[in-house]
Amino acid sequence: MLNYIDKDMGDIGKSASQYFAINQTGLMPKEELLEIGKGQKSMSFGIPREHEKGENRIPLTPQGVELLTANGHEIVIESGAGNGANYFDHDFSEAGAKIVDNHEEPFRCDVVLKVAPPNEEERQLFSPGQLLISLLHIFKQDRESIQQLMHKKINALAYEFLKDESNCYPVIRSMSEIEGYTAIMIASEYLSKEKNGKGVLLGGITGISPAEVVVIGAGTAGEFAVRAALGLGCQVKVFDNSYRNLRELERNVGQRLFTSVLHPQVLSKALKSADAVISSLRYFDPQSRFFISEEQIAGMKPGSIIVDLSMGNGGCFDAGCSSKSHGSAVTIQHGVIHYRVHNIASRVARTASIALSNIFAPVLLRLAMSGGVSQLIKQDLGVSHGLYLYKGILTNHTLGERFNLPSKDIGLLMAAF
Repeated sequence: MLNYIDKDMGDIGKSASQYFAINQTGLMPKEELLEIGKGQKSMSFGIPREHEKGENRIPLTPQGVELLTANGHEIVIESGAGNGANYFDHDFSEAGAKIVDNHEEPFRCDVVLKVAPPNEEERQLFSPGQLLISLLHIFKQDRESIQQLMHKKINALAYEFLKDESNCYPVIRSMSEIEGYTAIMIASEYLSKEKNGKGVLLGGITGISPAEVVVIGAGTAGEFAVRAALGLGCQVKVFDNSYRNLRELERNVGQRLFTSVLHPQVLSKALKSADAVISSLRYFDPQSRFFISEEQIAGMKPGSIIVDLSMGNGGCFDAGCSSKSHGSAVTIQHGVIHYRVHNIASRVARTASIALSNIFAPVLLRLAMSGGVSQLIKQDLGVSHGLYLYKGILTNHTLGERFNLPSKDIGLLMAAF
């Protein structure tokens, strides 16, 4: 029996009888059915439970699972994988997923979807030809972990490198929007006396000077932190090393702000009066690594707070702290509260999981329709850009330079295979 696709509904991979059953409420099939391309195949997708502390997100929601299973694909989910986002086993099983109790079974699927990068134990579970889709967290990786994946001869796609049809980074943008809003919520929480803060309301009321918020970085996270702070009535100052980014932020927000490029003297003055500092600068000079010195932090008001959104990229503050998990994210140095964590979006795991599912469910459908990753990267430049391993060969030059590993251009590789 031929497989068909309904051009109007976009219902993929259904036989004619399946299609009629779905639409039996109307009692009539659609007028036009098109034959699906021969490349399409049924695939299996595995989602293991995350073991990284503080990571509560899951890459597919039950709605995303239902979309894939309705198109003939198998979803294998480890029991409890969605608990952190308040999606439970029965939610996924009702959507058509297979729930398993062991951690290894999802790693036997064609595609393994994770949020956190695989740990050493998980890297041993891969087989040649599989596709791994996860965050990379380049500053948390080491040479040995990349080499282990290379030796497994797998394909690997990083959330951070994936592009969409408009040449943007959809995962980075979506998570940055969430992190920008969440950073202001965190700052508000830790300025309260309950958290040993100054007891300051992050905002402004009649007759009282508004709290001051400094945002370092005028990218997506910075923009949404600014939006949230302005909504609370804060006085906001924004710094960035790009005049163009500052101008675009003002245009997007729709009002004039205090903006400045990163002049050390201007920034130091702003830090001294700030109640909260949000660092969202993701593109720093790798030679100096830090933008904000410990001396500048020591000059800040006691009880003020720093929320560093750049921990996944090494951090922006020189305060002697390394990347921390949620369990030990908060420290106090020079009387200033530091909140440093690389997965802040996981605090609102359900919202973040929905955002991830909205991005990856269509990508996985395209993957199956094309017949596999080798065909998809020929058709989709955004996915090709996100791939950092192809059949065990490193295809990302940034990783190659960082870890002194040989890398090859994906276009040349595809021509060779």
